[in-house]
Amino acid sequence: MPELPEIVAYLRALEPRVVGRELERVRLASFSLLRTYDPPLEAAHGRTVTGLERLGKRIVLVLEGDLYLVVHLMVAGRLHWHEAAKTIPKKYGLAAFDFPAGTLLLTEAGTKRRASLHLVAGRTALDDLDPGGIEIDEATPEAFADALLAERHTLKRALTDARFISGIGGAFADEILHRAGLSPMQMNVNLTAEEVSRLFDATKDVLHEWVEIRVSETGDGFPEKVTAFHPQMAVHGKYGRPCPVCGSPVQRIVYSSRETNYCPGCQTGGRILADRSLSRLLKDDWPATLDELEGA
Repeated sequence: MPELPEIVAYLRALEPRVVGRELERVRLASFSLLRTYDPPLEAAHGRTVTGLERLGKRIVLVLEGDLYLVVHLMVAGRLHWHEAAKTIPKKYGLAAFDFPAGTLLLTEAGTKRRASLHLVAGRTALDDLDPGGIEIDEATPEAFADALLAERHTLKRALTDARFISGIGGAFADEILHRAGLSPMQMNVNLTAEEVSRLFDATKDVLHEWVEIRVSETGDGFPEKVTAFHPQMAVHGKYGRPCPVCGSPVQRIVYSSRETNYCPGCQTGGRILADRSLSRLLKDDWPATLDELEGA
């Protein structure tokens, strides 16, 4: 799913294409995408985009007249820019945002439709869509510790809970925990002060580095290959491959349709975390729904 670095890359690419431009109209292929009715979607037509914002993993188009279009890509939603008017693809297309300079398409792979679009009026209504997590680049070590320890969870779950920490999903949680040398299944309440500090530094560093990677690989173009897997990642999606730090084969924990990758050499003292022995822990500590996981 697109996480903070991918959302930032989208925003950087959108800025020269849509800010200061008129949103001529929004075309919907999937009416279930739109989660609001007041104001009506037509109220956005003809409005100038005055800015762009990120709200957790959501993309916000700020429109004149104190209106806000909020796009949540969830797991499989993606954005595509076309220099001319574009028909919405029949199979995966959800919506098209038409501008004088081109069309922004919203698509979603798979058969389940989880992406969402909100049109709200006023900053208060926009704030109501914010899951509430802290922004790492603005957080103090103390604020990070408070957010990390707000509820008793495994570190993987604590990092990805959008109510407390903004913008992190499964992929970058794996990378952050590997950088910090901590097990994804360690309970947050058992961390030492030094481990919390190390995790804070790792979180800042990994997100900063990946924002730079995502933005630089896009250049002046538009992000078209947004995926949770990348050759430069240390452990995420690297099951069976050697850890770039210690050379141990990267391992995985699979629960339901989700996967956690880790290095036993760097993170668990050489121990392999068996799925069967973790099944009860995962059941109790995993979000009950995908919406809960995504902080929707």
